[in-house]
Amino acid sequence: MPARTLSELLRHYLEHIEIEKGRSLHTVNNYKRYLEYFLDFAKTEDPSAITEELLREYRLFLNRKSAGKKHNPSETLKKRTQNYYLISLRAFLKFLAKRKVPSISADIIELAKVPERHVDHISIEELNRLLEAPNTEKDEARKHRDKAILELLFSTGLRVSELCSLPRELDITKDEFSIRGKGEKVRVVFISDDARSSIQKYLATRKDFDDAMFVQIGKKALKNNTKRGIRLTTRSIERIVKRYATIAGISKKVTPHVIRHSFATDLLSNGADLRSVQMLLGHANIATTQIYTHITDKHLRDIHKNFHRKKK
Repeated sequence: MPARTLSELLRHYLEHIEIEKGRSLHTVNNYKRYLEYFLDFAKTEDPSAITEELLREYRLFLNRKSAGKKHNPSETLKKRTQNYYLISLRAFLKFLAKRKVPSISADIIELAKVPERHVDHISIEELNRLLEAPNTEKDEARKHRDKAILELLFSTGLRVSELCSLPRELDITKDEFSIRGKGEKVRVVFISDDARSSIQKYLATRKDFDDAMFVQIGKKALKNNTKRGIRLTTRSIERIVKRYATIAGISKKVTPHVIRHSFATDLLSNGADLRSVQMLLGHANIATTQIYTHITDKHLRDIHKNFHRKKK
């Protein structure tokens, strides 16, 4: 007998996006959380009970929902966060329609308008100081590992999770390698000579047998080696980047994602086309890549310089 209650249908939907759509467990869990939140609000198991009025009330509820932050309990959800709830619900309703389950059309859900995304940015001078910061380390193994991390992040534009997943046996004799990113999509990234040299120096210092490219060093590594392996986590990489930003005298917040931004802006500033940068970053939508164009449009900068307040 086919599933008909919303709880049953939700379970089938989550299995569908995990198996047929190939979504990561992290994505599946997010959708589960957002949709269970809606079901708890709706207080119904009948798909046909999802009406336009119910959705309107839900939108109001989300708009007034507390963000639950300790420093400001009265702060409400940001529009972008509200949209995560709505996007998951819209996708679920489309799934119901494909399964011919009577319910409201997904098209009725319109997302909230959000302000244009702000791109955290560091200058070329700051980036160069960041890349040189590991040279201050006295520990050769740590110096070469951290230099390799920073150079590889900037050379490839990898997400921090993608960097953490790299295997030790990665073939760096070529200028490129494939990476499996968001949505299990595979793309090609390219290694600079500086990144390759840094990785080779780092690997030459390795005395462990772990199969991860980037691992812990020192006493902590010895302690963890018998428990869960010594592969660096995303949080560890974030701490490393933050530390060297401080050493480099950069007052802005610097994260692995900021280095990814620098990778994109560097390409666009030097004349790369938007579509190519989209492919290198692994963006599903070119609109995501377009957020970089307002700080890299050299043509507009030249127009302003040449014609603004030009004396006759």
